[in-house]
Amino acid sequence: MHSEIYVNLPVKDLKRSVDFFKKLGYTFNQQFTDDNATCMELGGNLYAMLLTEKFFSSFTHKSITDTSQSTEVITCVACSSKQQVDELVARARAAGAKVPRTAQDHGFMYAHGYEDLDGHTWELVHMTGAPPQ
Repeated sequence: MHSEIYVNLPVKDLKRSVDFFKKLGYTFNQQFTDDNATCMELGGNLYAMLLTEKFFSSFTHKSITDTSQSTEVITCVACSSKQQVDELVARARAAGAKVPRTAQDHGFMYAHGYEDLDGHTWELVHMTGAPPQ
């Protein structure tokens, strides 16, 4: 049905956010980068647009969620292994992210996550099988 996804996230300080995500190993498409925004590449046809709050506000009439008080979205991305999940969470923590809960092993799925510097929640999962019936 769709060929790509672009998740748009408001950030307080674009350079700080880029520096944070580079420490996790993500790359950025310079073709879609300026002082207002950047395109973070999550994987094949998966992107997170990091937009300054002022620029983000130009796309909506609603206020930006205060991520210290509420969550508007949890961005969940699949990882290739449990080890990759743990490594990304460790890198995020070392780069200044909050890790509000422990890893969850549901048997068929291993999950852990972090809150980035702007309070956005990132859930990392590795699927090891089918969910129970």
